[in-house]
Amino acid sequence: MGDLAHNPAFRAYALFAALLCLNLFGLWLYSGLTRNRTKTLINPEDAALLKGRTTVERDPPEVARVLRAHANAMANILPFLVLGFLYVVLGASRTGAIVYFGVFTLARYIHSVAYVAAVQPWRTVSFLVGLLAAIGLLVQVTMRAL
Repeated sequence: MGDLAHNPAFRAYALFAALLCLNLFGLWLYSGLTRNRTKTLINPEDAALLKGRTTVERDPPEVARVLRAHANAMANILPFLVLGFLYVVLGASRTGAIVYFGVFTLARYIHSVAYVAAVQPWRTVSFLVGLLAAIGLLVQVTMRAL
């Protein structure tokens, strides 16, 4: 593991993986702040603990949107983390790692903001850019593994 820690491609992976986790934590925090602003909760036990809140059967639209943005980020970031790690282990260059990881990470940040703010076409464009970066990683991993 010592060799991996000194591998420039792995160090790039570690940095961008941490930034992607920060994106997820940001969405998680924003969902809580949005729920707090609307003073609504789904679970009755939470409403009993937090006075002045309303229990609802369905999230208000602004809360639901943030939760969908978070779920979308999770669904896209998890495969990227697996592919990125495999790419590094299979001999990625530092430059290749920075390009793939950087493009994907920037696209996910733009997508998260565009999703929460309901901004098109940026949401779709950023999703497609991130998808292309992930597909590029998939191709690289497959070719290196053969």
